[in-house]
Amino acid sequence: MAVLAPGAPAPEFSLQREDGEAFTRADLAGRTVVLVFYPFAFSPVCTDQLQVYEEALGEITADGAEIYGVSCDAPYSQTAFREKLGVTIPQLSDFEPKGEASRAFGAFFAPGGMATRALVVLKDGVVAWSWEGEHPGVLPGVNLVFDGLQAAASA
Repeated sequence: MAVLAPGAPAPEFSLQREDGEAFTRADLAGRTVVLVFYPFAFSPVCTDQLQVYEEALGEITADGAEIYGVSCDAPYSQTAFREKLGVTIPQLSDFEPKGEASRAFGAFFAPGGMATRALVVLKDGVVAWSWEGEHPGVLPGVNLVFDGLQAAASA
């Protein structure tokens, strides 16, 4: 299954925030949200990706957009990962039931039992732009996030 295409409504989903609260489709209403699906906390490419996005965080959020990392790791692992990297990008866990939200967004790599490398930009609960790597080892540059935000601004 490919990542959701522009124009698709966000599916029903529930991800766990670091504080244990749920992040759901209702949290997308009236917002521009970038979901950064990544395979594993502490893996080399994921580390590089979040650090690059953190460096550009001021530009990413300048017009009110929000950005979240999403993986199938447990919330405790994600928190340790974020803290170890020194990044502030909030993390959302798709741990239990494992990969359910990633599957709903078309961003699950079944052979590895993990989220694939994908970006989904939503505006008011509708996909404005999406990207999926050829394989989980591809590092999407921050320019792709800006492409997605530009598409959302035009939507």
